Amino acid sequence: MEFLIEYGYVGVFIASFLAATVLPFSSEIVLTGVLLGGASYWPCMIAAGTGNFLGGMTCYWLGMCGKTEWIKKYLRLDINKLERVRMRIKNKGSWIGFFVFLPGIGDFIAVALGFMRANVWIVAVSMLVGKVLRYWVWMELVYKVQDIVK
Repeated sequence: MEFLIEYGYVGVFIASFLAATVLPFSSEIVLTGVLLGGASYWPCMIAAGTGNFLGGMTCYWLGMCGKTEWIKKYLRLDINKLERVRMRIKNKGSWIGFFVFLPGIGDFIAVALGFMRANVWIVAVSMLVGKVLRYWVWMELVYKVQDIVK
């Protein structure tokens, strides 16, 4: 994680992208390190939001391809759990993409929305809003804690 922090905004983008797809780690650690290192607010927000959004849309795309072997290989998702999530969100609509930011289940939601061929534009907008709100809340918490510690 340290080398990603050293890369600054690019490190935040990479960590955010990977956290939304393949690697089970928290991009918030890298984001916090970069923020505490003196990075600017908006470039961090753009890097984190864009990276995580593109990672989520990658999951959506893999689901849309419908190849379970790719989902198992590249995302390491349990196909049975994916099917359960798909059944739960079946009639909820494309706006459920907002909740893709949730840890533990977000990847399953994104892939399931792709499987169901949910409206890509609604999924993209709702996913982007959810992911940006997540990072906004996190960054505000980092600044609040930093103020308290000072």
